[in-house]
Amino acid sequence: MLRMLRAHGLDAGPTQRPLLAGATAGVIASLPALAVLAGFQALDAPARVTGTSVLAAGLAYAGLMLLGGLLYGWLFQRAANDVRGGWLFGMAYGFVLWMLGPIPLLQWLPDEPILRGYPAAGLLLAQLLWGLVTGVAFPLIHRHLHVSLENRTRLASLCPGPESAAQTGMLRRLPSSRRPSR
Repeated sequence: MLRMLRAHGLDAGPTQRPLLAGATAGVIASLPALAVLAGFQALDAPARVTGTSVLAAGLAYAGLMLLGGLLYGWLFQRAANDVRGGWLFGMAYGFVLWMLGPIPLLQWLPDEPILRGYPAAGLLLAQLLWGLVTGVAFPLIHRHLHVSLENRTRLASLCPGPESAAQTGMLRRLPSSRRPSR
């Protein structure tokens, strides 16, 4: 294992797109997490404190989880592709995000904790579920976004990367390359 890491490294190549895969997995994973948050009424108190609707609080949560997915792809890169251990990476990452994000923002910074009881437990369960779904979905999404010479999927071709410079169909004619007229 150590020999393989020395030879190939953990850094993802430019055609692997771990950030896009992480963002997509984060948004997909926010849907079941939002269902848990709604079931435990964990979005009501932050919406009431900020003076917005529950829908706006849910959209803010989904946006933050998109950023969390980007960070997941950037942090773990090729290690996140492990199909067997991705759920563990994801759950641990979801727990760390819960510990670093909502706990200081909703519990310590205000004068009085915003979430208590069932809503606070719902937030923890939602973050763990988000991490689990992110960890399971990342390798599946990443497999479709990874472009190689053997694997040119339609989904990956919609997101041009460094390989698009070598595609002759994407080149355009420059004005200086025309033949001079006589």
